[in-house]
Amino acid sequence: MIRSVESEPHVSAPVLAAYSYCESITGQQARNFAYGIRLLPTPKRRAMSALYAFSRRVDDIGDGTLAPEVKAARLEDTRALLNRVREGAVDEDDTDPVAVALSHAGTHFPIPLGGLDELIDGVVMDVRGETYETWDDLKVYCRCVAGAIGRLSLGVFGTERGARGAERASEYADTLGLALQLTNILRDVREDADSGRIYLPADDLAKFGCSAGFSGPRPPEGSDFAGLVHFEVRRARALFAEGYRLLPMLDRRSGACVAAMAGIYRRLLDRIEREPEAVLRGRVSLPGREKAYVAVRGLSGLDARHVSRRTVRRLT
Repeated sequence: MIRSVESEPHVSAPVLAAYSYCESITGQQARNFAYGIRLLPTPKRRAMSALYAFSRRVDDIGDGTLAPEVKAARLEDTRALLNRVREGAVDEDDTDPVAVALSHAGTHFPIPLGGLDELIDGVVMDVRGETYETWDDLKVYCRCVAGAIGRLSLGVFGTERGARGAERASEYADTLGLALQLTNILRDVREDADSGRIYLPADDLAKFGCSAGFSGPRPPEGSDFAGLVHFEVRRARALFAEGYRLLPMLDRRSGACVAAMAGIYRRLLDRIEREPEAVLRGRVSLPGREKAYVAVRGLSGLDARHVSRRTVRRLT
């Protein structure tokens, strides 16, 4: 069982300021993520914001316009900062608020900070321009940039005492991360192509006649783009189904947070499935009212209860 801290002693003014900085970054740059973590109690919400702010820094290096060698150097600098956090060498009055907040979160929750090393490894793959021949190849990347985030988040959430199957919680968190990342890849296929990146497996692209890539608002001539999207949607749905088994293992508010974030992405997946070519015309998103509905559904525990009943049926 993974336990977490629900309350904490007095937090100093410098640490509060550091957390406030991380929460502002989260609110501005991660609307889907922010929708979920607002359902958490304050200590967990702050810790998740610190994780996001550090992750955002890593992603921004990879997505920026610097030369590859400069990006690689900055990623290694970020890894060195992570080592300082891990070694407890970041003081409360350090000039880097993200490091201060992450250091504090790491002392109050059993966060496996090695997951952030994996995130850096995944962004290094982006900097190198790696492509992926098969789904198994792509899974390695997805586990670095998203599965690791699921496992890091589980360190904040913890699992409920006596939760059935809790020994597999980390595995389910990782799988849910893969589901979210594959949804992201489908949503951003045109944007990534414009940046010279192709994530979908080469053998899938070839199977559906899409090896030419996605350079415009229409699929490649003679391709079965809808077939490709529907194939990847089915794969993502299977990952969601497996990863959702984490929900009954979490406390109510942590489960609501996960259900809200995952629910938003599942609805994005629904939209992409209904109109595959929409992803070639621009980013598919959900209106705020629909996100709010998903959050309320998560807070009600409907998704967790549904997964619990389904799991019990499988076991009996």
